[in-house]
Amino acid sequence: MNIQQLQAASQAVRDNKAFELFVVAIIIISALLIGAKTYSIPDPLMVVLNWLDTGITVIFLIEIVIRFMAAPEKKRFFHNGWNLFDTLVVVISLIPVDHSDMALIGRLVRIFRVLRMVSIIPELRMLLNSLLRALPQLGYVLLLMFIIYYIYAAIGTTFFEPINDVLWGDISISMLTLFRVMTFEDWTDVMYETMAVYPLSWIFYLSFIFLTTFAFLNMVIGIVVNVLEDEHAQEKAEQDAADGKATLDDLAAEIRELKALLQQQQPPKS
Repeated sequence: MNIQQLQAASQAVRDNKAFELFVVAIIIISALLIGAKTYSIPDPLMVVLNWLDTGITVIFLIEIVIRFMAAPEKKRFFHNGWNLFDTLVVVISLIPVDHSDMALIGRLVRIFRVLRMVSIIPELRMLLNSLLRALPQLGYVLLLMFIIYYIYAAIGTTFFEPINDVLWGDISISMLTLFRVMTFEDWTDVMYETMAVYPLSWIFYLSFIFLTTFAFLNMVIGIVVNVLEDEHAQEKAEQDAADGKATLDDLAAEIRELKALLQQQQPPKS
């Protein structure tokens, strides 16, 4: 088998839906294996789990090799961030988890094998790419949210520290308390405690909740949804362009075939 045949065979395996589902199943089994090892397990069963972990690592290694062989341009295979991530995870997973100074790194990397689900499933990749693309816009929203947090924390420390120094002792503790208020974790207990001294302190809490929970968080959701829609539109445009190119290539091939047939049917010149 030459290189072209090996590449074609690798592409057929890589694009096979059953192979993709098999890899997803192995990733799920790997995640369950990580969870199982957190329990107290008898030594004989632990040996079985270790052998299973080794088998999973070998399967991942074979899958990476297939994807590498299927790549049209081998030099550009690692230009893709997901390919680089998957390769690093698999290679580092080859480190023995026992009797080695690198055992801790090996165990940590095995935990990150669950993230390979994102690189395998296109929909998850799109979600993560959308989130990463939204980070620049989210940065300004988060900065403004931090400013609001800081202002309210300073006000809370100034007025409420004599009431409860555990919740309002300094500005950092006050920010943690405000996070508790924003997530509605028994926030009414905090409010009623300060209202016993400052009856109008409910304005402080309600205005903070309105600005953070209702306003800023909805802005964050809106930005992520907007970027996700742009990602879908871009992917659809690329797919339509690829389909259009394929159609033009097919049409050009048919024209060449017709031209060749017409040339064959023309009588020879005397």
